[in-house]
Amino acid sequence: MALWGGRFQQGPAEEMLRLGESLSTDLRMWREDILGSKAHARMLGEVGLITLEEAERLCEGLDRVGLELEAGERGEAGGFVPGIELEDIHMAVETRLHELIGEVAGKLHTARSRNDQVATDVRLWLRGQVDALDVELAGLISTLLDRVEADGRQLVAGCTHLQRGQPIWLGHQLLAHAWALARDRERLQDARRRINRCPLGAAAMAGTPHPIDRRRTAELLGFEAPLDNAMDAVSARDHLVEAVSACAILAGHLSRMAEELVLWSTPEYRRVRLSEHWSTGSSIMPQKRNPDAAELVRGKTGRVFGALQTLLVLTKALPLAYNRDLQEDRPALFDALDTTRACVRAMAGCWSDLTVLPGPSLEGDPLLATELADYLASRGLPFRQAHHVVGQIVRECEEAGTDLSSLDLGRLKAAHPAFEADALDWLRPEAAVERRTSLGGTAWSEVVRQVGVLRAQRG
Repeated sequence: MALWGGRFQQGPAEEMLRLGESLSTDLRMWREDILGSKAHARMLGEVGLITLEEAERLCEGLDRVGLELEAGERGEAGGFVPGIELEDIHMAVETRLHELIGEVAGKLHTARSRNDQVATDVRLWLRGQVDALDVELAGLISTLLDRVEADGRQLVAGCTHLQRGQPIWLGHQLLAHAWALARDRERLQDARRRINRCPLGAAAMAGTPHPIDRRRTAELLGFEAPLDNAMDAVSARDHLVEAVSACAILAGHLSRMAEELVLWSTPEYRRVRLSEHWSTGSSIMPQKRNPDAAELVRGKTGRVFGALQTLLVLTKALPLAYNRDLQEDRPALFDALDTTRACVRAMAGCWSDLTVLPGPSLEGDPLLATELADYLASRGLPFRQAHHVVGQIVRECEEAGTDLSSLDLGRLKAAHPAFEADALDWLRPEAAVERRTSLGGTAWSEVVRQVGVLRAQRG
C-alpha cells in the first residue's frame, strides 16, 4: 500500500516508479535510517505519545529489520533485499517492520515525515563519512611525514613554471603537500560542525502539534543540537555543498600530488620508482611501468568537481521547502565522498611503497644563481642591481657552454668588485639550502620543525 493510498485510487505508472525510486541509491543508508527511527521511537515513548512498551517493540523490530538488511547485503539466505516498488529506504524499513511486528509499526511515523527522515539519514551518513575521511587524510599526512624523515634530506631542484629554480631538500617539497592536506582536514572538520545538526522532528516543513522533544532525539543521535527552523531543516543542502566543496579542494591537492608522481617517475626526472602495487605494465611494450594509480587519482578529480557542480545546479533557485529535485543530491554526494576517500587511500599507498632514487649532483647548476645575487645583496648592493649582475654571469656561462662550476674569483670580480673569495662557498648546493633558515624555509632545521608541528596535529 502506498503511503498516500488514502488520497490516490491508482498506483504510479511503471516508468514513474522507475523514475522516482531512490532505493537503489539510498539502500546504503539503511543503518542510518534504522538508527534515526530507533531514536524517534524512544523519544515518542519518553514523551508519552506511545507507551514505553510500544517503543521497545518498535526498537526490537527495527533491530530485526537491520539484521535482515545486513544479511541481504551479504547475499545470505533469509536476508531482506527490498525491491524498487518500495520506492525508498524509509518505506522499505517501515514495510518490513509492519510485517514483523504488526500495526504498532504504524505509530513510528507519528510526528515525522520522510522529508525530515531523509535529511537526518544524510546528515548521519555524511558525518560518518567525514570522520572516516579525516582519519584516512591524517594517515596520508603521516605517510608523507614518514617519507620526509626517511628520504627528505636529499637535494633536488625546486621548480617554478616547471623550470629549475633553487635547490631545496626533497622534504621541503613533500611538506608543501602535507600542509595543503592539513588545511583540507581543517575544512572538513569545520564543515562537520554544520553537518552535525539534527532535522528529525521537523516533519514535512512546519513542525508538529505533537509534544515531541527534538533536543532528545538530537542527543540520542549524537548531534550537537536540533536545527532551529523546520522549513530550513528539511530543505537545507548547503552542508552537502560545503562538504563536497571541501572534497573538491582536497581532490585538487591530490591531483597536483599525483601529477608530480607521474613526472617524478619518468626517466627524464628519475626521482622516484613507484611500486608494482601502484603501477601497471603495457600490453605491447615490455619495458613499461605506468603510473596508473597516480593518473587515476588525477582523472577522478573531475568526478568530484562534477559532483560539486551537480549540487550547485540542483539547489539553485529551488523554492522552499522540500522539492523532489533534492532526491538527486545523494548520487552526487555519495560519489564525491566515495571517490575522494578512494583517492586518499591510493595516494597513501603510492607514497608508502615508492622508492626515492638518488638524484643528480647540483654542483654548478644554474639554479644556484640566486645564491650569487643574495651574496651581493648581503654586501650592500640593491637586490635588483645584484640580480642584473648575476644575470649577465649566467648568460656568459650559457654562451660559453659551461655552468657555474666554471667560475673563479677573477671572473666574479670582473662581473662586480663586491665579490670576495667567500662568494664561491655560496655556490655549494647544501650550504645554499641550509642558509634558508627563515620561517618556512628549506633548511633542514625548518623541515624538522614543520614535521613536529604536523605530527602534533595528527589527532
